[in-house]
Amino acid sequence: MAVKSKPARVGIVFIALLIIGGLVLMYEGNDAVALATKRKDGILTAEQVKLAFDSVSGRLVNEAVKEGQFVKKGDIVMQLDSTDTDLAIEKLKAQIAQMDAQIESTGGSMGVNLFRADTDETQSFRQIDQQRAAVSSAQATLRNAQLDYDRNVALVEAGAVAQSVVDNSRMNLEVAQANVTQQEQLLQKLLGGATDGQSLPTIEAERQSAANMANDVEALRQQKKQLEVQLKELEVAKERLTLRAPEDGKILNVLAKQGEMVSPSSPVILLESNRAYYDIYVSEEQAAGLHEGDEITGTTVAGEKKVTGTIRLLTQAPGFADLKQTREKGQSDLSAFQVRIYIAPQEGVIPGMTIGVTDRELAEK
Repeated sequence: MAVKSKPARVGIVFIALLIIGGLVLMYEGNDAVALATKRKDGILTAEQVKLAFDSVSGRLVNEAVKEGQFVKKGDIVMQLDSTDTDLAIEKLKAQIAQMDAQIESTGGSMGVNLFRADTDETQSFRQIDQQRAAVSSAQATLRNAQLDYDRNVALVEAGAVAQSVVDNSRMNLEVAQANVTQQEQLLQKLLGGATDGQSLPTIEAERQSAANMANDVEALRQQKKQLEVQLKELEVAKERLTLRAPEDGKILNVLAKQGEMVSPSSPVILLESNRAYYDIYVSEEQAAGLHEGDEITGTTVAGEKKVTGTIRLLTQAPGFADLKQTREKGQSDLSAFQVRIYIAPQEGVIPGMTIGVTDRELAEK
């Protein structure tokens, strides 16, 4: 009887434990849904940045960082060979210097030609004044010769002088007339068809030629501007041959090695930034009380450190995160919402740690 009573007692104890466990479960609600609403855990993840050379390619000549190294924003991490770009820059600088010399030379010639036109104009007007005086003198001589001729003709008719005197007067008159014509032609040649108050055509042509040189200078300046734009493009390209850290972070992986050819926009370094976040999933009721921009305080599993972060993303989670129908009472599936929380760098809190947010913290929002 004692042997039979022992299994009976064990069975009674087992049944009693099952009853007690069931009562505890019913009291605390420790099924999947209830447990998921007590504490939300997420893995702290650092954002990763893939660094690449922007629109340039070449041979890698300087691998300035190693895996695990911390860098500051602006630190040089890699450099490509800049020999060809340096030569192109020097060539353009020489062309620009040559263009400056041409601009200065052409501008100087323009100034000299304008000065020469002014000088020639002054000299021409002086010559014109002299020629006008010569015309006036020739006309005066002609008038005197005409008077002398007229007087001698009258004297010949009166028998006072010989015919030879009249012949000499006629010859002097003809010479004076020819001289006036010659001097007037010389004056018209100097005037070049210009009248009083007008510029001399020859001088105007000189000034126009000098003014055209101003167009040549402007054309040279425009060519220089094009060269300067090309120079800036080359300088930008040279700057892009040096890859710098876009922000503070840690080098996770160096994908290109010194001596290799690097293609444009191909990732060469994987950088772990100081921007870190963790995701938790909450129920619809909890999501209704949260807003993007709210501050949430979580606790690390290791060391139980308080970590304050800011909600940057609140959106419906993928279907796998929904709370499924698991209760005995047949409760329907519950939609879950994804909450992404970004934290500031904090000593002792590193990527990979688990951070939990309690139901109370969520409820206080």
